[in-house]
Amino acid sequence: MAEHMPPPTAGLPLHLADLWPWGDDDLAGALARWLRVPAVQLECSGTSALMVALAALRRLAPARTEVVIPAYTCPLVALAVAQSGLRPRLCDLLPDRPDMNPEQLAALCSERTLALLPTHLCGRVADVGAALACARAVGAYVIEDSAQALGARVHGEPVGWQGDLGFYSLAVGKGLTTYEGGVLLARQAALREALREAGQAARCVSRNWEWRRSLELLGYALLYRPSGLDRAYGRPLRTALARGDWVQAAGDDFGDVIPRHALGAWRRRVAVRALHRLGRFQARLADQAHERMARLAAIPGLEVVGDLVPGTRGTWPVLLLRLHSGAARDALLRAHWGAGLGLSLPFVHALPDYGRYDHVLAGARGEDVPRARDWAARLVAVSNSPWLDEERFARLLQILEHVALDG
Repeated sequence: MAEHMPPPTAGLPLHLADLWPWGDDDLAGALARWLRVPAVQLECSGTSALMVALAALRRLAPARTEVVIPAYTCPLVALAVAQSGLRPRLCDLLPDRPDMNPEQLAALCSERTLALLPTHLCGRVADVGAALACARAVGAYVIEDSAQALGARVHGEPVGWQGDLGFYSLAVGKGLTTYEGGVLLARQAALREALREAGQAARCVSRNWEWRRSLELLGYALLYRPSGLDRAYGRPLRTALARGDWVQAAGDDFGDVIPRHALGAWRRRVAVRALHRLGRFQARLADQAHERMARLAAIPGLEVVGDLVPGTRGTWPVLLLRLHSGAARDALLRAHWGAGLGLSLPFVHALPDYGRYDHVLAGARGEDVPRARDWAARLVAVSNSPWLDEERFARLLQILEHVALDG
């Protein structure tokens, strides 16, 4: 089966017609209309977008030096906070959903807190209201980490629009892609102006990075299809798994260099054309997700993580499952990760447990985050790509039923 490896997440495939070098390059305007917001700002990556947001807020509140982030999130978030000259503080999660624990969140907030980062993990909509209440109590800001949730909505409004600022990623597998890219939005005009000034100050001219990203986007267009995915994804995955390197297999092996440059015109044109198909594609993914989640939820002992906040509509790049134990999860991955069944990990560890990122966590390494460690130990992702066909999904259901019986 491995010769038709499905991707770990359901990204929007590109058409060859999307690659035409001329046409409308106003991606910011197209996204603002699609999201139904006044304006958005483009950056070269989601991580760069977060750094621009932090830089803008530091100008407004220079005495504040701490940013509260989930203890289970992408390591790039901690890298971005540290490289912005700020101290990350790690908040534990709730036992029943991967949101920050409001009680610990309140305890971490003080007059030193610049921002809180509620995170819409894998498109599952977080409870931003709890973060807003804690932030308002101490005069801090809320930045919604919507990197994996472009298209998700809360009471009809886009995620990223509930807090003070929000950002999306246009990286591979996040839905719409420019291979790498970031989108910033803010409800208040004054904050949008602060973002614009911070973005201009941070950007540099880097033809090397733009050429590299353009070539990578071209490769994505050519290889992101069933016939090309084994070469682009399957072989590197199996190589990493053969070495026992789960961090590389999950894509958690980040370096300290975070590029800062403008998003090029050709990549913007590609995304403008592809954006016209995104809504239909996400609707199809939502239908598939809900049908498959119902079948997964029928397996005893298997917890399916859905949208738990009322009035929300998430996005579905993956389905999130929590197994009854870390040992069962690890046994499942050792036997079947890389076998073409769509299994992967959102992130391998809680942030203090990577080791390689200790240099950016500072004193946060010692913060008590048992629930985040439990989520990291028992969580597994299943691709929601249309290329994970019914035959493969039925085989995965049988495997998960055996895991549940063994538990």
